[in-house]
Amino acid sequence: MPTISKSGFDLTRPNPSSHAAMLESLSPEIIEVTQRAGTEQQFCGTLLDNKQVGTYTCVVCGLPLFSSEHKYTSGTGWPSFFQPFDDDHVARVEDRAHGMVRTEIECARCTSHLGHVFPDGPPPTGERHCLNSAALVFHETGSDLPSTMQPIATETAYFAGGCFWGIEHYFQQGSGVIEATSGYMQGDDAKATYDAVCAGTSGHAESVKVVFNPAEITYKDLVEAFFRMHNPIEVNRQGPDVGTQYRSGIWFTSPLQHKIATDAIRSLGASGQYAAPLATQVEPAATFHAAENYHQDYIARTGRACHIADPWADTPQSTPKD
Repeated sequence: MPTISKSGFDLTRPNPSSHAAMLESLSPEIIEVTQRAGTEQQFCGTLLDNKQVGTYTCVVCGLPLFSSEHKYTSGTGWPSFFQPFDDDHVARVEDRAHGMVRTEIECARCTSHLGHVFPDGPPPTGERHCLNSAALVFHETGSDLPSTMQPIATETAYFAGGCFWGIEHYFQQGSGVIEATSGYMQGDDAKATYDAVCAGTSGHAESVKVVFNPAEITYKDLVEAFFRMHNPIEVNRQGPDVGTQYRSGIWFTSPLQHKIATDAIRSLGASGQYAAPLATQVEPAATFHAAENYHQDYIARTGRACHIADPWADTPQSTPKD
């Protein structure tokens, strides 16, 4: 399970004392449902007919679990949703109770029982997340939100260093990296497809979008790792991959990112460790176009190797400062 969800929420499991404190003020009904996997009576849940716009959170730890945007009337007698607020926020567990095999759903942060998920929901997921009202708290859009509903402050960085499979894979290994996504940047937006990029007609570079938690890892750490995972002196290529789509580049989103990138290039150029000047381009980030699904997590799915080195091996990261 990730420590930080894709939407930027901390999923760290509460310690026993913190968890016990969360349960102290809850009613016996809520305890029965969330801690003993109970089920409230059909058509009796307080949130069954709720039509307001907002977010449904875990009654125990406050993690956002479902949105009114995905709520629908299933006719089953329990609040139903066709997808979670964030897939990372809802854990699935096999349930063999009562002589059946079902898929139980729990809060991914505090493991509170929520209900079950069934394969009879509407498009686009075809799923029905069947919830107990007692496991949820509803927060109407526009109301004051508790700190537990606030995502952590994240930042985004973009890098290009040859085939995006390896760049994506290695960035995913960095502590504090929430998400790394393969895609295309710095080209003709109307031609952002793999075929056009491979043909060299779109002007794009195979790039990776990195979303990270700056409280755990710095942008400087990411830049330094980037230079360790590819050869920055190769021009419009990376090993056997040749073409402008394989160029080395850092696409910055702020003046500070620009300074850190250019300082790193200047320092590496003066270090004497390279036989030629660094070819890495530094440009303002243009539109990021996510690559086709079959490119995402390619190395993790196929086991193929890509790029020259694991940038995190035996390399301490700097300590972020407040």
